[in-house]
Amino acid sequence: MQQMISADTLGGSVYTWHGARTGMTSQLRYTGDESLPQELNGGIDGAGLRVAVVAARFNHVITKNLMEGAVSTLTQYGVRDGDISTAWVPGSFELPVAAKTFAESGRYDAVICLGAVIRGETSHYDMVCNQAASGIAAVGRETGIPTMFGVLTTENLEQAINRSGGKVGNLGSDCAVGAIESARLMQAIKTG
Repeated sequence: MQQMISADTLGGSVYTWHGARTGMTSQLRYTGDESLPQELNGGIDGAGLRVAVVAARFNHVITKNLMEGAVSTLTQYGVRDGDISTAWVPGSFELPVAAKTFAESGRYDAVICLGAVIRGETSHYDMVCNQAASGIAAVGRETGIPTMFGVLTTENLEQAINRSGGKVGNLGSDCAVGAIESARLMQAIKTG
């Protein structure tokens, strides 16, 4: 993480920052003559955004908490209830198809995919995790609509509980904030 420190001087402003990972300190002097790069940001104001949330029914005891966390956070950040659409699919493997349909509809600014895959005794876990992840990533790449990966991939039920509203937070909530920020960034990129 970079720490930025600024100091005004007579000849303009000097911005100094220290990169925690690199240990390097850098400075930039801005006198008002230079043109700085334009930085585009995605805000976290959800007002006016339309968001689809699709969740896997498999491991419903976990995914219902993810869904509740996502919807609650979307409304907390200003997305109206009427601008949120929710849908359930049988399992995480089916998430990409529903997500792509939502994204291609042209009615949504972002899509959130939620699921829970808990390791069992067979290689089924790896297959489902890999296919869900690659499918959800492809939706975002192919449609240009931010598509959030909110699929828990855990070793056991306790880890899933902790990440769906327990000790570690709620991945559904995290994805909701990410969806708003990503949608706003896409808007900023398109409008300059």
